[in-house]
Order: sequence, then structure tokens, then C-alpha cells
Amino acid sequence: MYDKELVIELLSKMIEATQKVLYRSKDINSVDDFLKNDKSLMLLDSLCMQFIAIGEAVKKIDKLTDKKLLKNYPNIPWRDIAGMRDILSHHYFDLNADVIFDVTKEYIPDLQAVLKEILDDVKNSKTDEQLKLDKVKSILKNRISDPEEYQRGLRDI
Repeated sequence: MYDKELVIELLSKMIEATQKVLYRSKDINSVDDFLKNDKSLMLLDSLCMQFIAIGEAVKKIDKLTDKKLLKNYPNIPWRDIAGMRDILSHHYFDLNADVIFDVTKEYIPDLQAVLKEILDDVKNSKTDEQLKLDKVKSILKNRISDPEEYQRGLRDI
């Protein structure tokens, strides 16, 4: 099992980043809106920073969960998100405003919805410790009703 609290924190930060992207880009209606002046270029830069943070969090979650969590939500291109992070971080001068615009308008709303779903799923999942506690409770309950089952349960722990 993985560090549930850390994964919850990362998912929460990713959701927050998608909220920033959506809020900051609400008045952007075309790629040209990013390129018209210094202020709009700063907006483009700020969105890229959020995409880098999201991509980095995807990589961390994959590492923490041994790539077992995000694969359960295949309608999101997780590998592409991590790859975009690498491009923005290492090839920043090759930035393509068209791609940033498309991702912002076409993919971020869906990503945000799925991140909220994952967060709910993780919050409602049981940790290894909770599963062990449930097993112990079950064994103790069986001790009273079935002594043989109780002994088998003790051997399983």
C-alpha cells in the first residue's frame, strides 16, 4: 500500500492547480490572447508553471503507488501530462502557445473532474493498517463463534 495522506495531498494540489488554470484563463478566447502583450505572456507563463506542477505530481503519484492508482482512470492521458511537464521544464524556449491553449480549454476541465473522482476514491479506500485491523476484528469475532476459525485466522496474520 502507499502513503495515502501524501497521495491525497498531491491530488488536492493538482485540483487546486486546475482551478488556477481555469480561473486565470477564463478571458482567453484564442491563442492570440496569450501573445498580445507582456501581461498576457505572463499569464501564459503562469499556466505553464501550473502544468509543470500537475505533471510533476502525476510522476510522484505513479512512483508512490507503483503505477497502480492512475491506471484505473484510463480516460486521462497521464503519460502525456508527465511528458508535457518534461517539455515545459527542459525545452521551455520551444513552448507552443497553441498547445497550451488547447490543453487549457479542452483537457483541464475533464482532468479536474477525474482528479476529484480519484481524490474521493482514495479518501474512501482503506489503508493496510485499516485492512489489518478489520482482519483482527474478524478473528476476534470468530473466536467467540468458531474456535477453529479463530486459530486459522491467527495463523494468517
